Amino acid sequence: MSYAPLPSNLIPDEASPEWMNKGDNAWQLVAATLVGLQSVPGLLILYGGAVKKKWAVNSAFMALYAFACVLVCWVGWGYRLAFGDKLIPFWGKPNVALDQKFLLDQAFSGMFPNATMVFFQFVFAAITLILIAGAVLGRMNFHAWMLFVPLWLTFSYTIGAFSIWCPSGFLSEMGLIDYSGGYVIHLSSGVAGYTAAYWVGPRLTKDRERFPPNNILLMLAGAGLLWMGWTGFNGGDPYVVSIDASLAVLNTHVCAATSLLTWLILDIIFFGKASVIGAVQGMITGLVCITPAAGVVQGWAAIIMGVCSGSIPWFTMMVLHKKFEFLQKVDDTMAVLHTHAIAGSLGGLLTGLFAEPKLNYLFFAKYAKYVGFFYGFDMGDIPTGFRQMGVQLIGIVFIVVLNIITTSLICLLVQLVVPLRMSEEDMEIGDEAAHGEEAYAIWGQGDRLENSRYSTYNDIEVPARKGSGQVEMT
Repeated sequence: MSYAPLPSNLIPDEASPEWMNKGDNAWQLVAATLVGLQSVPGLLILYGGAVKKKWAVNSAFMALYAFACVLVCWVGWGYRLAFGDKLIPFWGKPNVALDQKFLLDQAFSGMFPNATMVFFQFVFAAITLILIAGAVLGRMNFHAWMLFVPLWLTFSYTIGAFSIWCPSGFLSEMGLIDYSGGYVIHLSSGVAGYTAAYWVGPRLTKDRERFPPNNILLMLAGAGLLWMGWTGFNGGDPYVVSIDASLAVLNTHVCAATSLLTWLILDIIFFGKASVIGAVQGMITGLVCITPAAGVVQGWAAIIMGVCSGSIPWFTMMVLHKKFEFLQKVDDTMAVLHTHAIAGSLGGLLTGLFAEPKLNYLFFAKYAKYVGFFYGFDMGDIPTGFRQMGVQLIGIVFIVVLNIITTSLICLLVQLVVPLRMSEEDMEIGDEAAHGEEAYAIWGQGDRLENSRYSTYNDIEVPARKGSGQVEMT
């Protein structure tokens, strides 16, 4: 049998080796960029709009700093710790991801180069740190945050990522299903954020009692980028432009929409008002819940997961949180415990129930090992379904324990170098004390920046007019 010659644009050459699929490589780069946009500017402006005006700059800047710092650490040592050669069952061998030979070789999975994989995995690592920031907004010392980010990336994130996502990780070999980060990203960030919030301590009492968003429309713009960016978040994880990627994208948005509507209905029933902030919370819990399951469950399961993610985290946040003094002691600014830790755990367990064997085969290229609990009953293979639920539970316990321990140790270590909290005086002032800058300085209290004792860049000396004998400040 003879085949027609390939079109000239598909003929392999040195820049496009035979093992590389141009379509897969292009989609992976686009998906990575969509995930990056979830952080910068997505969460950056969501945080900046969702906090009090005096914290808008500091909150956005914590996200921007984390994004940049994580990338430098990631190519320096983080990627190889998370996806490199096995050192121990939960950690890879540290090494750089900067040399040409490594970056242009084929990635551990997918038909594209390591350079693409390093970038794709970086944006997931970055958003995890930015989600943690949400728990400590409005009081964490920025210098302490600068130290916390590289330490937590190195000693917590890379361990979770290697254990669950790297083919040689012990939970990966056990058969844990975490399609796109319900465990590695959301459960991790929720537990770590809540733990960090405990060590950093609460905001000022008046900030805890009243913390209105300074710009709800800006917050919604960030939320919209977060939602749409999830197309790359879940659609990029098959590492191939496949029918499974398409299913993952559709399931993602169906679950998010269902969760948003469920949360909204509960707000109306119990509080009498449709809250836009509540709708955003419901959107986020839906996106988080579907993440570990996106491409391995059917559409009807995505609907059920949306109903669960819009109701169970709503109940823990609106009812249980207010009943238990223990939960109220920790000041979790953006409620990451509920929106990420609880929603992520819920997604992991529901994945264990609804994971469909054929869809698992499309994603993992293996049969028999990955069978949801309900399908185990349906197939007459009950032990395999039970086993899957057991593995999903083991993963939750591992991530929770890992992050409580590592985050606590990191906070205690950082505290030896710089205070974890800003001073009471600086917390009264906010952005101007932390950075010498304010949001919305073109109106309202913007003129305070002139001749401010905190400002570094806003007070500029200009030559005085002839004969005035003095220097003017603008």
